[in-house]
Amino acid sequence: MSNLSVVKDLYAAFRGRDRERILELLHPQVEWVQAEGFPGGARRVGPDQVLSGVFDGFRDNWDDWKAGVDEYLDGGDAVIALGAYSGTFKRTGRSMHAPFAHVYRVRDGRIVHFQQYTDTRLVADAMSE
Repeated sequence: MSNLSVVKDLYAAFRGRDRERILELLHPQVEWVQAEGFPGGARRVGPDQVLSGVFDGFRDNWDDWKAGVDEYLDGGDAVIALGAYSGTFKRTGRSMHAPFAHVYRVRDGRIVHFQQYTDTRLVADAMSE
């Protein structure tokens, strides 16, 4: 499986909420870096920290949360996904749309590093009362 296929498969697993497949695609020591100021923004290591510290919060706090990818850039060991987040924050009822770039490093068929780039202000505005 190519590195690009690994990343595409990860997004498919996210959409399908296929926890088992997500765990298969993430390296046991994956480093996941969410932008500071983003919900769950921090550096996490390991699949369990990624799922509980990042993705559980989207499900719990947002209606119709999506990370839609419009384009993939295949750089070999690095794969970049370009797209946008969208969703409605449950507590405020405010919606948002925030473009993103996700940079993945893939080794031996598993994601070893993730770095997020996005305008966190757009997300924060939807969360503020």
